Amino acid sequence: MLEAPFLQAISVTKTYSGAEASGIKNISLDIEPGKITAIIGQSGSGKSTLLRLLYGLMSPDEGTVNFKGERIWGPEEKLIPGHDAMKMVTQHTNDLNLFARVWDNVSAMLPSTNVKLKEEKTEEILTQLNMIQLAKQRVADLSGGEKQRVAIARAIITRPEVLLLDEPFNQVDASFREGLQHDIRQIVKETGLTVVMVSHDPAEVLSMADKLVVLNNGEIVEAGHPKSLYQNPLNLYTAELLTNCNVLNAGEARLCGIQTHKEYVVVYPEWIRINKVLRTSNWRVQQVLFKGFYEDLILENNGVLLRVVNDESGKYNEDDVVSLNIKKWLEY
Repeated sequence: MLEAPFLQAISVTKTYSGAEASGIKNISLDIEPGKITAIIGQSGSGKSTLLRLLYGLMSPDEGTVNFKGERIWGPEEKLIPGHDAMKMVTQHTNDLNLFARVWDNVSAMLPSTNVKLKEEKTEEILTQLNMIQLAKQRVADLSGGEKQRVAIARAIITRPEVLLLDEPFNQVDASFREGLQHDIRQIVKETGLTVVMVSHDPAEVLSMADKLVVLNNGEIVEAGHPKSLYQNPLNLYTAELLTNCNVLNAGEARLCGIQTHKEYVVVYPEWIRINKVLRTSNWRVQQVLFKGFYEDLILENNGVLLRVVNDESGKYNEDDVVSLNIKKWLEY
């Protein structure tokens, strides 16, 4: 007998009435156990709707959502919405007790029938999320990123099989974001936890997710490993979503030495090489944007603008004239 899929949406549709149609349409999706799946897309593409359907906070208009072969009940059928084997963490931390200590917020999720085990599990989860040094602090005194860690600790201390994260890094400072991402990946590796997350910023999840699911207007337009989707996106929407790329029409592409019969050409900034040597130089450095260990150069030629990554800071100045060598491009 074949084993039932772990977490599965089958032809799921959920629409909202209004001036413009919104929600999701006829989505089928399999979530792999022990992996991190990231659902990405522009605002209004249906990401959070899909996440809430997977958890059971909403019921689909059509189709079903199953967990290990059994249908997930919606709020009309279940007194406390949400599947018992799952936990959800949003960008809001309203359920935290602001005036209690971090330790108490987290340990409160466990029964007090075995006090020693309760203390051991609380210490373990705070250590896994690099929060043991915050254990005695009040939640009210924490930063937004630290509060988010507390919310995640509360969610996973009960060992759910699935953790759902809705825009989990919105309130997290950039300097702490990477550390939190690493800690979540490590917990997945150590425990086999399944994570499904939603993000409006794909850069947050490129290094974190095992699989990306790209939504546009309520439909899955493509899915796959982050590296594959980044290097060879099937459509223009995905390319623009995953990177700050240069999008050129056929005429603009010819200025770059690219001949195409397609409507659009996409060139990633890192695929362009520049130099001052060639006599055919005809691109002017319009802006130099300092980015730390590298620069973004904005080049201009006959009204066409290109963004180029330059890892030799200080080599080029505004109004320098340069030539291009484009190693790769995509056509749509």
